[in-house]
Amino acid sequence: IYTFEIHIIQAKTTYDGGYRCEVSSKDKFDSCNFNLNVHEAPNTADIDIRTAFKRTGDGTEEAGELDFSALLRKSETKPETGPDVDVWDILRKAPPSEYEKIAFQYGITDLRGLLKRLKKMKKEEKKSEAFQKKLDPAYQIDKGQKMKMVVEVANPDAEVKWLKNGQEIRVAGSKYIFESIGNKRILTINNCSLADDAAYTCVIGEEKCFTELFVREPPVMILRPLEDQMVMIGERVEFECEVSEEGAQVKWEKDGVELTREETFKYRFKKDGMKHFLIINETSLEDNGHYIVKTNGGESVAELMVQEKQLEVLQGVADLTVKAKEQAVFKCEVSDETVAGIWVKNGKEVVPNDRIKISHIGRVHKLTIDDVVPSDEGDYSFIPNGFAFNLSAKLHFMEVKIDFVPREEPPKIKLDCVSGNADTIIVVAGNKLRLDVPISGDPTPTVIWSKGDKVIEQTLIRTKPEPGAEVNDDVDIISEAHGRVHVETFPDHCVFTIEGAEKSDEGAYTVLVKNPAGEDAATINVKVIEVPDPPESPNILNIGEDFCTVQWETPKYDGGMPILGYILERKKKKSFRWMRLNYELVKELSYESKRMIEGVIYEMRIYAVNTIGMSRPSQPSQPFMPIAPTSEPTLLTVEDVSDTSITLKWRPPERIGAAGLDGYMVEYCKGASEWVPALQGLTERTSCLIRDLPTGEKLTFRVRAINLAGPSDPCTMKEPVTIREIMQRPKIRLPRFLRQTLMKTVGETVNIVIPFQGKPRPIVTWLKNGQPVDPKDVGVRNSDTDTILFIRSAERRHSGDYQVKIQIENCEDAATIQIQIVDKPSAPQNLKLVEVWGFNTALEWSPPQDDGNTEITGYTVQKADKKTMEWFTVYEHYRRLNCIVSDLIMGNEYFFRVFSENMCGLSEKPFTSKNTALIQKTGIAYKPPNYKEHEFGEAPKFTHPLANRSVVAGYNATLSCALRGSPK
Repeated sequence: IYTFEIHIIQAKTTYDGGYRCEVSSKDKFDSCNFNLNVHEAPNTADIDIRTAFKRTGDGTEEAGELDFSALLRKSETKPETGPDVDVWDILRKAPPSEYEKIAFQYGITDLRGLLKRLKKMKKEEKKSEAFQKKLDPAYQIDKGQKMKMVVEVANPDAEVKWLKNGQEIRVAGSKYIFESIGNKRILTINNCSLADDAAYTCVIGEEKCFTELFVREPPVMILRPLEDQMVMIGERVEFECEVSEEGAQVKWEKDGVELTREETFKYRFKKDGMKHFLIINETSLEDNGHYIVKTNGGESVAELMVQEKQLEVLQGVADLTVKAKEQAVFKCEVSDETVAGIWVKNGKEVVPNDRIKISHIGRVHKLTIDDVVPSDEGDYSFIPNGFAFNLSAKLHFMEVKIDFVPREEPPKIKLDCVSGNADTIIVVAGNKLRLDVPISGDPTPTVIWSKGDKVIEQTLIRTKPEPGAEVNDDVDIISEAHGRVHVETFPDHCVFTIEGAEKSDEGAYTVLVKNPAGEDAATINVKVIEVPDPPESPNILNIGEDFCTVQWETPKYDGGMPILGYILERKKKKSFRWMRLNYELVKELSYESKRMIEGVIYEMRIYAVNTIGMSRPSQPSQPFMPIAPTSEPTLLTVEDVSDTSITLKWRPPERIGAAGLDGYMVEYCKGASEWVPALQGLTERTSCLIRDLPTGEKLTFRVRAINLAGPSDPCTMKEPVTIREIMQRPKIRLPRFLRQTLMKTVGETVNIVIPFQGKPRPIVTWLKNGQPVDPKDVGVRNSDTDTILFIRSAERRHSGDYQVKIQIENCEDAATIQIQIVDKPSAPQNLKLVEVWGFNTALEWSPPQDDGNTEITGYTVQKADKKTMEWFTVYEHYRRLNCIVSDLIMGNEYFFRVFSENMCGLSEKPFTSKNTALIQKTGIAYKPPNYKEHEFGEAPKFTHPLANRSVVAGYNATLSCALRGSPK
């Protein structure tokens, strides 16, 4: 029990009011309220308020109780399952001379202060004249529940007043209900709220009794937790959570430090029904950390990662070669769609006009030049605002010259490369590829494009117009374009176009031109590059308390360009928000992710990046949880040691963590050699027995705790232990119930366990009446600490004196156990009808031949009418060997029988009289028989001899016997 104290020195009326105490641990939150009423008095007193509550079950209407005596209970000295010790009660009942002894026994340091309070309490214990039972010191109730306060008054006609914080409660209705039942006065408060948290007083005349009502709010649960967030410097962040109660109080923390309302210039707190928000308008690098929202029913943690702005180029600007009157389009793509920029030509900013247009749509920036002229040729660059780099490309203007050649000119392909040699052209997947190949020849040559053995059909042919003829483009089209690949033929050049290039378009393309004067050919290699394939699902290695190592393989296809690096993202298992972990590309195939929360399940995924852009994300990794090994076990000690074994015990680790504890690994070593496992696998217990150790060796032992995160630091013994048994004299610990005769019924199981001590393991010997026991008749099992005598089904022959001996070398100890196996007795003998007179019959019999190996405790006598033969009991537990049966019915004839009885019960069969007793009807003359005078003299005889007794020293002992004789 933890005690929280408030000391108010020289109390003033300004201190009057409600107080609240809040306590929280790593994952729990609780609070309690109390009211302080300060009254004017001649002398101002010091106030010492202690709060200690006995909590009731959650969800019940039963109120808690303020328990001051619990503050003095010493939980350290009591057993784990034993009752609490109430020191107040002990001090009240003890004489003053015992106070110091009690204080020393229970660890009380401030005895003087304790006795002052005890003296004050004894003075206050006055019997009330008006109240038979007062209110409890305090009550506790959950918000919304119903509270009943009950007092019992001495006078059933007495009128009571109820006060709340000193003000009388006058209005009774649905909120307050006053009841009077006999001598009970009840105040019921329905639907308790925080406004009902107050001090209540019951007044009868001049007498009062007081109580405090504490209204506890139910735990506020977090329904929707916080989400991790990653932002750039200067951006706005909004954390949002949803709780179970509207208007509930929550507490925000950053890295364990509470965010207060005074920091409104940095943080802004907002409530909207059951939703709570923490807003940071302009983030900085100092805002990195873990943010926690806490309620009295739980908490939620999220991480905020603030990164410096870094711009990533997803697609660069490509060089262009265009002819007069064509359109030139420069395009680039960056990672941030909010970033603007400018276009420059040869170092000067490009100003848009009717022919030049600049656009910015999302992350794509375009510069479009219509009707290209020779002056448009130059170096063009895009410069993003706020970043010290640019994206550059060149615009080449191709001027077409028409040369008049003789009519019979062989065809010629005019490429930059030597005719017949291959040239490689690179195109980004999805972009348009257009090849303008200048040709010459007269007459106009025929152009054939092919890829491997497949000929690509031409879709458009243009011829030279006759002098003075009108040019009509529609007449020159032979067939409509179809598919993604187009071939166009002009008098001075041919055009090869691929719309939306794909990986399958990659390869060597051959262009063949021929006319009657000859032919020419050239090969062009087309390489299609694209973003790489996504990597395979990453592997998570080396998981720690707040970090892990992520490892992955390169993508199966790099997109035709070298992989520049990788981008990693992670998210919580139950979240949908992925957070980017790096802005600088990771060059290696592994990465250490940090700043994770222990016990939270995460997933990872990878992007591959080349010069073209970023791949699709990989499949998420297997879910994993950051965990850490436990702290080392403590207090490793030796409990027992023998010639070949040792028993160790230890305490569990102080810190276990979210991964739990799988077990312990015990190891030993000899000198400076390697550590050897002492057990196969792990043990879940905090003790173990290690066998088969070399005798006489000095071994050092250690133990480590194991969980999913691996082994903890070891707890090692300071000094090596010598494996040698220490001689201990044998001693039998005979149980108290075996110090007297052990009695069992025939057929019962006899199981005697006799503990002993001694080292090394003693030799155990059992004897019966001085002879070794028969192992076929009696079972014996021995262990290191006890011996067991076992008889599965006891018989009379098992009775006797059993002696157990234990021996270690020349030392021995012995104990004797008397076992008596008893059974039901046989029937009595020689039942006789001695005399019949009037309505009476005298019976006499002899004891049974077999008493069942125990004393006969009595007899049962029964009678039966000869007509019905229904037996009725006349005497039970009858001790003598003769009796008189009276109240017989005249005219009936009776049989009699007798059962013998011992501690096991009645005999199986009775002895039934052979003769009958006939009760004569009245009117018949009775002739009394002549009797000889009876000799009443009898020699003394013991009817109950002395019995052996075994007693404990200090206890009373009684020895008794019984005898009879005449005269006395």
